[in-house]
Parts: sequence; structure tokens; C-alpha cells
Amino acid sequence: MHPSPSVRFFEAQFARQIREGDFNLNPFERLALPYLAGRVLDYGCGIGNLAIAAARRGCSVVALDGSPEAIRHVRGVAARERLAIDAEQANLGAYELREEFDSVVSIGLLMFLDCATALARLGELQAHLRPGGIAVVNVLVEGTTYLDMFDPASHCLFAREEMRRRFAGWEVLRDQRGDFSAPNDTIKSFLTIVARKPLT
Repeated sequence: MHPSPSVRFFEAQFARQIREGDFNLNPFERLALPYLAGRVLDYGCGIGNLAIAAARRGCSVVALDGSPEAIRHVRGVAARERLAIDAEQANLGAYELREEFDSVVSIGLLMFLDCATALARLGELQAHLRPGGIAVVNVLVEGTTYLDMFDPASHCLFAREEMRRRFAGWEVLRDQRGDFSAPNDTIKSFLTIVARKPLT
């Protein structure tokens, strides 16, 4: 597996976080954590801060990421603490989900795929969520001007209303938007949606 420019970007960031002991949940992970229960899929887990926090609260977690550094870290913590985490390095643009989940979370991942693939993967996440389950999805949207971490040939800034359209018919529990300052006077414009899948 040849790492993409985005994976290489985050591999360096994850190594720095691990070296510096930076294991605090980010704002999006803090928002997601109370909604996670049962069998959880963390799709693009990074160094696993959210997956580990969910497992410590009693969830059983499947944690997937493209970064070998990140997955080594998650596996190490899970082994030391005897946490119910299955951590796997994966090409998330093509990974085949093999089970259904009570909760699915994807924070800061889908925008690193081309738009057609990102929307297809979102559909897969939705399809593998049990009826009544909770999805938490966080993406960068149009208006973002910080692009250093993207593969120029393969990324997707979502239209601002795209997630609402993709979760039509679901119960939307949270729809949070925010702009964050980035290097060189640029902006990261995020959207996080929390939605419950219909029972039928």
C-alpha cells in the first residue's frame, strides 16, 4: 500500500502527537463521544483518542485508519488497557465493511477522498448502521482555504448543504458549523452532523 500525500501529512502529525503525549479529544471528538454506544465504527480514527475514550466507556470499537503509526498506537493502548478495540490499517477509499454497527463516526476523513468516492463511502457508512443507530460525520466544506494537507488530485470540499441532503429522512440531532483559523491567514470551515437512522 503506497501512502497518499494526505496519509504522509498525517503520519508526521500523528508521530508528533504521540511523541508529545497529545491525547486530548479535539472539539469534534468531544461532541461525538456522548452519542457513541454499543458496537462503534471509528472510520478514520487517527491516533485513536475517540476510539479509546469510547472503549473506556464500555463500547466495542472497530478503529480504521490509513496510518500505520496511528494503528500501532491504538493497538498498543488497547492491549495495555485490555480495551475492546479492533484496530486495522486500511485504504478507506475502498475498504469493505463487513458488519453492522450501533454507532458510526467519521471525523475529518471523507474530505480526503475524491467527491464521488467520499459520497459513496458515506452511503456505505449509512448502510452499515443499524436502524435507530447514530451517525456522526465531520467534514470540511466549501469556504475552506487551508489546503496544505490535501492531495491536489483527490479531495472533496463538500457543499454546505450536502450533509443535510444526504441525511434527509433521518432525525438530525446536531448540525454544527464553524470556521477555524489556519496558517497563513487561511480558514478551515467545518460541518459536523449527528443523525439517528430511521427505524424503518
